[in-house]
Amino acid sequence: MSLSDVYLRVSHHGKDVLVAVCDADLLGKTLEGGRVPFKVNEEFYKGVLGGVDEAITAMKRGTICNLVGKKIVNAAINERLINVKSIIYFGDVPHAQIIKL
Repeated sequence: MSLSDVYLRVSHHGKDVLVAVCDADLLGKTLEGGRVPFKVNEEFYKGVLGGVDEAITAMKRGTICNLVGKKIVNAAINERLINVKSIIYFGDVPHAQIIKL
């Protein structure tokens, strides 16, 4: 994978660390094919353009993670950060959330 596969945004909210990651080619798009359209909102997802490895490292430190896109969701599966059963799809685009209590 290249060095600019995903957008990564990390923000702090009290004791929580929110990590938002989307495949770079999805930023700003509206995904159809789910119960409702899903907007890959630039305000929420646009952070630093970087690599999947960097995003995985941030996700391991995050308490809440929102992921959208095949690259980042597949990487999270490979790292055993998410279970395949927890993925929802908008058409063929996967979306997953991680919440660490």
